[in-house]
Amino acid sequence: MNKRLIDWPTFIFSLVILLSVVIPLILFPEAGAEVISQANEFVTGNFGILYLMLGIGVLTFLLYVAFSKSGKIKLGGRETKKEFKTFSWAAMLFSAGIGSSILYWGLIEWAYYYQGPPFGITPESEEAINWAASYGIFHWGPIAWSFYTLPALPIGYFYYVRKKPVLKISEATRPVIGKYADGPLGVLVDVLFIFGLLGGAGTTLALGTPMIAEGINHVTNIPVTLGLQAVIMLICTAIFAISSYSGINKGIKVLSDLNIWLVFFILIFVFIFGPTLFISEMTFTSLGMIANNFFNMATWLEPLANIPGTEGTGFPETWTIFYWAWWVVYAPFVGLFVARISRGRTIKEMILGTLVYGTLGSVLFFGILGNFGLYLQLSGSFDVIGFMDNYGAPAAIIAILDQLPISWLIIPVFTVLAIIFLATTFDSASYILASVAQRRIVAGEPMRWHRIFWAFVLMILPMALMFIGGLEALQTASIVAGFPVIFIIVLLAWSFMRASSHDLYRQKKVKSSSSITLDQSEKKHD
Repeated sequence: MNKRLIDWPTFIFSLVILLSVVIPLILFPEAGAEVISQANEFVTGNFGILYLMLGIGVLTFLLYVAFSKSGKIKLGGRETKKEFKTFSWAAMLFSAGIGSSILYWGLIEWAYYYQGPPFGITPESEEAINWAASYGIFHWGPIAWSFYTLPALPIGYFYYVRKKPVLKISEATRPVIGKYADGPLGVLVDVLFIFGLLGGAGTTLALGTPMIAEGINHVTNIPVTLGLQAVIMLICTAIFAISSYSGINKGIKVLSDLNIWLVFFILIFVFIFGPTLFISEMTFTSLGMIANNFFNMATWLEPLANIPGTEGTGFPETWTIFYWAWWVVYAPFVGLFVARISRGRTIKEMILGTLVYGTLGSVLFFGILGNFGLYLQLSGSFDVIGFMDNYGAPAAIIAILDQLPISWLIIPVFTVLAIIFLATTFDSASYILASVAQRRIVAGEPMRWHRIFWAFVLMILPMALMFIGGLEALQTASIVAGFPVIFIIVLLAWSFMRASSHDLYRQKKVKSSSSITLDQSEKKHD
């Protein structure tokens, strides 16, 4: 155990700030949750336009970089081969970026839009149905994956092109903040990232654990209790701790590959044995609606709601702005991970691959699983919304799957898939947390004991909050704390352009001088 490798200021301050939020929530749960809720309303209500502008800006920036000279830069030397085959690469980035949350929202998100549609549309109308089937794909589509991809540019560039043995957000901002990356400002950047990730991971655990518990209850009749949920957390922690300890090639890659094959099985089964024609036509229609209304959806706010006496729907703040804030919190983590697994790929391949494979996976989940649930509601086969109102969303998700043929097999497979999805997200997270809290990476990976430490931190704190009902507060706190990450995202984009443009200019100058020298020597020879 080499303690000198640990970045102790980042390590200690991350834990101190996290505990300073968690302990008051444990001691004064109601008052703490109220303060955090008000802070969240203030951020999303007053700065929502910044999130939406950032979303459009990041997507535009990435497409520009992909087709510019910088897009041709290879992560590694010219002869460097791709570390992972495309299937495993796509599986890992999707598993890390989405996690079990998509199993939750993919099946049930349409129900919220159906009852509270955007643009002042009448709830449960035909127009509301079309938007209900479309908005989930939009929220989990190209802009979400753009947020994830951008941090991968400077991080991957410094790690593989400039050969810096550091996987840190502060290091990736060095071209802009200079020597301050080694001081308190650099520590602050890394600490904000770690805190946001811990809160975002707590959200994923909050959504995944009750859903897994309902699946186990359906199969074994074990009642859903806090004890059962605690056992599930421990099992998931054991899985992702072992996987993280094994490293990327032996642990995370294997779990991610298994994950995607189970995903294919579930999706293909629901597509074939569910309402195939409805799923196909509704998904295709949704893609058309998104294409026609993309910029409207990406920029829609409710300015008239700011006029006294006028009420808005609250849809942008509740959904689009909240989702963009959530993606921003997760972005540096997924970006770090995407950068780490992209050796041997060009910048263009990394950008377009992440955008395309990530969006395609989200389309399949919402298009197949979401529209299956929507069909059950509209056809009268099963009252999803009524069941959800009475028993909660996790139970409704399992009840939707129970309408399938051989549900006795599908539900256990789905439950195992949820466990593995949760594990792949968390082992990736613990890997990256350990990387950020180290001064440098030795032999391509952070220290094993360090990975295990963060694996258990990821589990212990959300578990403590679960027992007092404070997971939602931690999620909201991470969104509020993640607000400064907006500016870190801008710094990362600026840093990449500054570093890559400088290196391309120097490279061009060297080639030019070499050409002049060669011409002069040829003239002398003549």
